[in-house]
Amino acid sequence: MKILVTDPLSQEGLQVLQKKAHVDVCTGRDESSLKEIIGDYDALIVRSGTRVTASLIEKGVNLQVIGRAGVGVDNIDVEKATEKGIMVINAPEGNTISAAEHTLAMLFSLARNIPGADNSVKQKKWERKRFTGVELNQKVLGLLGLGRIGGEVARMARAMGMKILAYDPYVSPEKVENTGVELTSWEDLLRRSDFVSLHLPLVSATYHFLSREELEIIKPGARIINCARGGLLDEEALYHALKEGKISGAALDVFEEEPPQDIPLLELDSVVLTPHLGASTEEAQVNVAVQVAEQVLKALEGESAVTAVNMPTLMPEVVSEVRPFMPLMRMLGSFYMQLYGGAVDEVEVQYSGEIAGKQVTPLTTSFLIGLLQVIMGDQVNFVNAGYIAKNRGIRIKETFSSDVDNFANLITVIVTESGEERVLSGTLFSQEDMRIVQIGDYRIEVVPSRYMLVCTYEDKPGVIGRVGSLLGDRSINIATMQVGRKSIGGEAVMVLQVDDPVTEKVQQEVSQLEGIIETNFVELKERDLKDPTKK
Repeated sequence: MKILVTDPLSQEGLQVLQKKAHVDVCTGRDESSLKEIIGDYDALIVRSGTRVTASLIEKGVNLQVIGRAGVGVDNIDVEKATEKGIMVINAPEGNTISAAEHTLAMLFSLARNIPGADNSVKQKKWERKRFTGVELNQKVLGLLGLGRIGGEVARMARAMGMKILAYDPYVSPEKVENTGVELTSWEDLLRRSDFVSLHLPLVSATYHFLSREELEIIKPGARIINCARGGLLDEEALYHALKEGKISGAALDVFEEEPPQDIPLLELDSVVLTPHLGASTEEAQVNVAVQVAEQVLKALEGESAVTAVNMPTLMPEVVSEVRPFMPLMRMLGSFYMQLYGGAVDEVEVQYSGEIAGKQVTPLTTSFLIGLLQVIMGDQVNFVNAGYIAKNRGIRIKETFSSDVDNFANLITVIVTESGEERVLSGTLFSQEDMRIVQIGDYRIEVVPSRYMLVCTYEDKPGVIGRVGSLLGDRSINIATMQVGRKSIGGEAVMVLQVDDPVTEKVQQEVSQLEGIIETNFVELKERDLKDPTKK
């Protein structure tokens, strides 16, 4: 095996590689010179300095793996790599401790005014009263997100006597049992926390997660820390909250634009700023180098690489018979999570009919991809969906039956959340004609479309008409509609395929109509209707 390393990599990482492969280190090369040599190598390992473009990948005729010694892969054309059947691997866990420790460093800096005090003494001042701080012991730390780094911050902060609140709708209560962490709503967390620390991924649903509206309800005098992703925090809203005295301070390691240019926050003494140092420790650099080296070698040896960020080519004989069902399962996963949300404890997939005799693991994985991508975005793929589900404490079960009524094949998903089971079923009428045939307790026949408004309602005259009239008044056209009910006059469900998105405001208006029990909007993106093995 021949491996090319084009950015500085720790000696420890190089030693891991050199035990099993021939390694060439060629740092500081421009793209044209890399194109001349890349064709000789089976794997390429980079950090952030090398841009792995589509044209460079085209020249890598023998490349099987591209490794990134770090988390972000923005400098790698992942789509082109996938197109060429090249696995892209990163090292997401190597910086966990460093990022958590940096969060704690920012926490201490805010609590004890360390940066300002340091600057004051260097100006030959002695302002002890000005820099009086607060103790962390018995203070409430609110964590928005309880993944790897958020969980580590919780562990460290508990050792200092802090009380830990966490908001993460995708973490089950069972996972935090005996950890001293109290799961709660984000509103309750903001109202009760002395310090609020962000640990969320940046996806469309979390952009500006803390904006002016959220900062209005935060505990007076609270302090905010963001060492996760720029964009989670509305920097302009934060500036005004600080200027108006609603919060006492903020510490930011990440920004919407890096480096930040002329943002008002730079003017404030109550803000601690660092240049994206979360993973910048000697140990983290060693950890990410060793992790990516180990994963690259596994991939080259044909083993599973759990940190792959794209999807390796699956054996055709394994998936050929079930491939038509993959878009159906991905769609069901996305539909479920948008409709119900919540912290999933268990996913049971019941395969009935002809499909029960096939290799269905790719189908279960496709459902997990659809479900988890709603939470985490495109980082979830065929390689890591099962790994992520396991880390989130989600149990997976598959059951099989050759008997089924009314359909040649039927796939039913039973998802358990906090002891409550929810059911969703789907089938194919032909290779590309997918249908949702059960939502909860209701039999129905829905052709999935991009925009769908799902309402449970009282099955009484006029309810459907009121919904249609309201949507019409808001210039939202209904393309088609399906209803399902168990009995006349009882509860029922309607699914309306509409031509435009339904805003939260309109959803609230629908929810307030007489006879409406619950309203949810589902948007199926183009990816949600595709085979997850393909870009």
